[in-house]
Amino acid sequence: MHYDIIGDIHGHADKLEALLVRMGYREREHAWRHPDRTAIFVGDFIDRGPHQLRTLEIVQAMVEAGAALAVMGNHELNAIAWHTPHPERPGEFLRPHVHPTMGDKNHKQHARFLEEIQDDPARHKAIIDWFMTLPLWLDLPGIRIVHACWHQPYMDWLRPLLTDQHQLRPGLLHAATEAPASEDLRDYGLPTVFSAVEAIVKGLEIPLPAGCTFYDKDGTQRNRVRVRWWDATARNYPQAALLNDATLKTLPDEPIPETARIESTDDRPVFFGHYWMRGAPDVQTPNAACVDYSAGKGGDLVAYRWSGERALDRLNFVSVTE
Repeated sequence: MHYDIIGDIHGHADKLEALLVRMGYREREHAWRHPDRTAIFVGDFIDRGPHQLRTLEIVQAMVEAGAALAVMGNHELNAIAWHTPHPERPGEFLRPHVHPTMGDKNHKQHARFLEEIQDDPARHKAIIDWFMTLPLWLDLPGIRIVHACWHQPYMDWLRPLLTDQHQLRPGLLHAATEAPASEDLRDYGLPTVFSAVEAIVKGLEIPLPAGCTFYDKDGTQRNRVRVRWWDATARNYPQAALLNDATLKTLPDEPIPETARIESTDDRPVFFGHYWMRGAPDVQTPNAACVDYSAGKGGDLVAYRWSGERALDRLNFVSVTE
């Protein structure tokens, strides 16, 4: 099977259609199709961009026609949590509409999608129901697909709680989207539903050394940082932390926790999105590639055209700007 793995779209339907055309897909029988290849979407279809619903129409039609596969991104999980009433706090939702410490940050992040769907509650619910059908990961012959982090120990621990297709069950949503009061078990390598799902769709985070903080792209101060989980050589904070060069220089040369070192014996390529890469698309390692190149913030929409190779090649990336 030949696959085209497509990065985070974030409501940029024009870029998606241009990318599909460039790769030889054509619209017929109400879905974009390729005669010899199947698309795979790594999630994050919504928020930020100008064409939320049109993006979903394209992606959903392709998946339902068998022309594409897809996994859940953190923005789909956030949308589910925004829409789902909290089981223990009447009038509230699993994703707070007004956060007790961050104000309306959640609303700002989700605003573009809400603007397009706010007058059609039935369609809103139908979209959330479809998001719930998306698996957290795809384990396919030859390749692996996940939105943010392929963490095999967490996946193995979580699998019995999911459907056979690695989908979240409705009864798991509360545990998956709200950190338990005694959270931080993850820092000792002890999974919870929250920490496992969080790592898979949002990336593996570790606490920064005492006294270290940084401000993320939205201006929020953080004392935890995502790491380069795909890089087995990243052993200390400056090597492992996913931060800009200036911030990396402020981190002490201390080893990261052992629990943040994901050792993999599987050499099948793994594809993921989520990390807002910039510049010319390239592979992260010979068997790991990110396909998110910031389409949601003016960057290119990128795909990797995989045709069975074990060692990935940067020449197989395809991208469009508009």
